[in-house]
Amino acid sequence: MSAPLAVVTGASRGIGRATALALARRGMSLALLGRESALSDEVRAELASLGARSRLFTCDVGDPEAVGVACEAVLEELGVPEVVVNNAGVVRRGTLVEETEVEAWDDVIAVNLRGPFLVTRALLPSMKRAGRGRFVHVASISSTLGCPRNASYAASKWGLLGFSKSLAEELRGTGLLSVAVLPGSVDTDMLRGSGFEPLMTPEEVARTIEHLALDAPAAMNGAAVELFG
Repeated sequence: MSAPLAVVTGASRGIGRATALALARRGMSLALLGRESALSDEVRAELASLGARSRLFTCDVGDPEAVGVACEAVLEELGVPEVVVNNAGVVRRGTLVEETEVEAWDDVIAVNLRGPFLVTRALLPSMKRAGRGRFVHVASISSTLGCPRNASYAASKWGLLGFSKSLAEELRGTGLLSVAVLPGSVDTDMLRGSGFEPLMTPEEVARTIEHLALDAPAAMNGAAVELFG
């Protein structure tokens, strides 16, 4: 019997990497969606050392065509996932709203908000037919706060929380669920330059994602779990 499949976006470092490893330790195989890099190779080597099967499906999660091709390949080659972790994210901090370039704004929204929508939309029909599956969206404590000089990031994460909760309502009675995780300051590359001290590790966030993906009761559909450190 083949191992159940998890799809994780942005797994080359930080929370995504820790999540992929945590799920591998629970016996899952991994489909990693994101841009190819040396870090991706390192993560795959770590997964192999745990005995987990993994494959990288290279794509820009904000690109509809690329996501469609990648997710079709996942379904054809690895099967229907039981877990989807929408983790990929970028930040472009440091500018006031009136100073923010449209291209910079669009880049953040494309990865952080359009990406989860595209990945979810591509995989959802097959998961519905299977009658099982969980979507875990990595939002942020910035989903609940105003972020001066970082409005694009806050807007994308507020939007992701709204997406997760709206999806949860659509999934009632299907056997699937949608939840969000809202970490505070995590010790990752993304936090550097923010002025905030790290209050938790990627591994701590990953343990929460692991719980929601594999162990939490179905009654948590639509939940938004805040992690303050």
